[in-house]
Amino acid sequence: QVQLVESGGGLVQAGGSLRLSCAASGRTSSSYDMGWFRQAPGKEREFVARISRSGQTTYYADSVKGRFTISRDNAENTVYLQMNSLKPEDTAVYYCAADAVYRGTYYLNTEYDYWGQGTQVTVSS
Repeated sequence: QVQLVESGGGLVQAGGSLRLSCAASGRTSSSYDMGWFRQAPGKEREFVARISRSGQTTYYADSVKGRFTISRDNAENTVYLQMNSLKPEDTAVYYCAADAVYRGTYYLNTEYDYWGQGTQVTVSS
């Protein structure tokens, strides 16, 4: 098993940047593909980005492509989400997730086996 703890959320003005971190403990994060999801009030949790175990393959939601970058440092057991050019519609609780066995549906939250508690990101206009 792996435990995930997100950090780095906060309040930022539109156009600003934030970097989220997801620290893994227990089984090393290099054993998992990792993803970021977000959930805004009254909406379903949605896929944001995913990175493979090696870090060589990444996927992004269309809504964040070109603005967000997912990366990982396996030596530090940490996954990052660099968020630039933030918009008010990016406001949500952001969750880190770990995928033990890839089933081909990286964009579905049911693909992932472990979740963090989330960190709030608020973008003001």
